[in-house]
Amino acid sequence: MRLLHTHSLEIHFFPASIPAYAILSHTWEQDEVTFQEALCPDGPVKSKLGYEKLQKAADLAAQDGFEYIWIDTCCIDKTSSSELSEAINSMYRWYQKSSVCYAFLSDVQYCASSNTLVQPDIRNSKWFLRGWTLQELIAPSTLVFYSREWKEIGTKSSLRATISQITGIPEPVLLGEKIGNYSVAQRMSWASRRRTTRVEDIAYCLMGIFGITMPMLYGEGTRSFRRLQEEIMRQSDDQSIFAWRR
Repeated sequence: MRLLHTHSLEIHFFPASIPAYAILSHTWEQDEVTFQEALCPDGPVKSKLGYEKLQKAADLAAQDGFEYIWIDTCCIDKTSSSELSEAINSMYRWYQKSSVCYAFLSDVQYCASSNTLVQPDIRNSKWFLRGWTLQELIAPSTLVFYSREWKEIGTKSSLRATISQITGIPEPVLLGEKIGNYSVAQRMSWASRRRTTRVEDIAYCLMGIFGITMPMLYGEGTRSFRRLQEEIMRQSDDQSIFAWRR
């Protein structure tokens, strides 16, 4: 697992014993910092639009006492298909094992004059429509939401009623109840409004929700969702899976 050092912003690799770390959940924007660019933290990478987000997340983690943070844009070498596949298959576990997850809502504005947030802004955030952020919402035991100004909005626990209304995910799940207690159809319904940039990712982003691992085959299109269903059927006799198509 690769982690970003919160003070030096250098990438460190941990093949086995992994230190305590924070983790970032966000929606990808233009000009994100890649793994190759993060290898040269003192280079032109500082001029990229995504560098401020990386720096702010690292600073927040450092303030909370963490030496390391995991950020998907720069902690995965996406030029390596094998590393990308391993990372996608491991991602749910990485979020689950994090000490804290920071959910950065770039489209939610903090009102400094009234020291409040407008609730509809949270409800309309694209973070709640992105496929990958479903597992990033469920897996971590501690998740804290931040506005685009990096002002704390609340936690998964304190906002559970609102989050449940937005996502359809039962409040007990947000408080840590095992998702295995819920049927395949129920878990599929949590992803029904979510979208991904690539067709295949609508299946790949659900693997952690169902405890599935399978090879990444970008270019297979909707076949990825069929493979996901087949893998679920191998592990479960839950007939509610037949209620769902991609």
